[in-house]
Amino acid sequence: MDPCEVVVAVDLGGTRMKCGLVAADGAVLHRETRPTPRAVSASGGGGRAVLDALIETVVELGQKAAADGHRVRAVGVVVPGIIDADHGTASAENLEWVRTPVLAELKAAIGEDQPIVLAHDVRAGGYAELRQGSLQGTTNSLFLPLGTGIAAAMVVDGSLVSGDGYAGELGHTRFVHGDSAELCACGQWGCLETVASAAALARRYGVRTGRSVDGSREVLELLAAGDPDAAAVWDEALAALVDALVLYTTLVAPTRIAIGGGLVGAGETLLAPLREGVAARLTFQRGPEIVAAVLGEEAGCLGAALMAWDRVTADQSGGTPG
Repeated sequence: MDPCEVVVAVDLGGTRMKCGLVAADGAVLHRETRPTPRAVSASGGGGRAVLDALIETVVELGQKAAADGHRVRAVGVVVPGIIDADHGTASAENLEWVRTPVLAELKAAIGEDQPIVLAHDVRAGGYAELRQGSLQGTTNSLFLPLGTGIAAAMVVDGSLVSGDGYAGELGHTRFVHGDSAELCACGQWGCLETVASAAALARRYGVRTGRSVDGSREVLELLAAGDPDAAAVWDEALAALVDALVLYTTLVAPTRIAIGGGLVGAGETLLAPLREGVAARLTFQRGPEIVAAVLGEEAGCLGAALMAWDRVTADQSGGTPG
């Protein structure tokens, strides 16, 4: 392989880190996945263990690039939670991070001169879908991955909305009320994430039946086989998702909504009732296309790479990355 300039890209979202060395033309010269240490684990490593694993990954990918004769121009790291871009910190309940100085720790490990972009994993995935995937050609759109949790990347008037790191937490909007509302990890009752995430499907099926299942995948298999309990859990998730998409459409008027994450593997079993449910509820609002995201699990890592290359371009031109 001929040597070239690359960026190091790491996506810390999910149970495994997605990592790569990506050239300026988008070619992925090296890709790998690594386990993400659980913040709450038998070793008791907590959030420090996650941060150490991230730093080790960035350093080793840089070493891999050098060994292959490549020049690393920048690093892109995307993580879940609330990102404070001004201070380079991240707070994420599932990682046991509270204003953790991720950027400073990375700079201490790889040097002050190496440009580093720290961004939100879902916004990075949405950026990749906007640049190279299902949201291409849109100026008002939404990327909504339904995975372990639920967050959204909001494209409004051609720009990703950050809200100082707080925007897009659609999964923590209350759509379930009364006795059926469950306590969310965020501390609120009845969040969308408690009923419509992939993790929620498996948990709610188990509570309903007393039988444990192998994640949302098994719930979908049971649904296809005609299991009435799987159908009930699925219908509750769809109802909450329709409520969320109608609200978002009314407020922000996207022309296209791309559904991603593990649940999009259900295909039209998911997309068709969402389209029908949203269309039936809209009156004066502009109806969005509802499509499947196309970049899959690589979206966040690709978005990290695109953002890192944007920083390189901005530094060369004396501007700021978009």
